[in-house]
Amino acid sequence: MADATFDDFMKVDIRVGRVVRAEPFPEARKPAIKLWVDFGAGIGERKSSAQITAHYTPEALVGKQVLGVVNFPPRQIGPFMSEALILGLHDDAGGVVLISPDQDVPKGARMC
Repeated sequence: MADATFDDFMKVDIRVGRVVRAEPFPEARKPAIKLWVDFGAGIGERKSSAQITAHYTPEALVGKQVLGVVNFPPRQIGPFMSEALILGLHDDAGGVVLISPDQDVPKGARMC
């Protein structure tokens, strides 16, 4: 993989948001959950489809702070338009574990 510059990093707008709504996404090809995430003033609420069913239920996600890329173009996922990429890491079994702050931070705070 090629080296990235600090300017490359700064092009990716990664912000913290709070999940305000989550629903199963049975129409997705791979098991997924539809998320509505509030990224605060200036960005607002964005929708996302996330393949996180190995560790999360929709009910457990509401109120959780998550990190997401908010400046990628929207992407059509079946009948759902995803407007942010919620970030996570694969565990040993291939399930996705969400990345989130270990303390509450203001909605919209940019990763630094």
